Amino acid sequence: MSNAELPRTIDPNKLAEQNARLEGVIALRSLSRFADILVESDGDVSAHLQFGMDAERRRVVEGRLEAPVVLECQRCMSPMHTTLTSAFTLGLVIGDEQARQLPRDLEPFLMDNFQADLWQLVEDELLLVVPPYPLHEREECPASSTLEAFEGEADEAPDSEPEQRENPFSVLAELKKKKDDH
Repeated sequence: MSNAELPRTIDPNKLAEQNARLEGVIALRSLSRFADILVESDGDVSAHLQFGMDAERRRVVEGRLEAPVVLECQRCMSPMHTTLTSAFTLGLVIGDEQARQLPRDLEPFLMDNFQADLWQLVEDELLLVVPPYPLHEREECPASSTLEAFEGEADEAPDSEPEQRENPFSVLAELKKKKDDH
């Protein structure tokens, strides 16, 4: 893997025709939307991108991303180290009409004539793999002792039968029964 920075702007059509492979890194702090959700924006995302043509001669890019990141655990609100990975295949399109014509297994990557923002592609794919609620593994979470204490209190319920509550619809059942009897 090359430690060289990936270019920001590329000509994906040309790369697809050349069956080109790009490998490199992008500093996480350079991806502003993604960096905003991180606790720390130090580090790099590693990218492996293969441009080419599929069986129907559509231009595509297959990629693999790996980014060691620090997110905020939503259980304990502490920093959580994890590695995000993404594998994808995108169809290169110029407009919405071409995007609608792609098969379901290809997501569109919109380019502007012969130019595309490669960093935006990487950032979009990273944003898609961020867990909606990042959580430490239960045994690794600093809040696990608090959780166990709380759950312990809930487990100490009396052994008696649960209180039987009256069904709120029983009145309707009685009315229906009376109506059917008439």
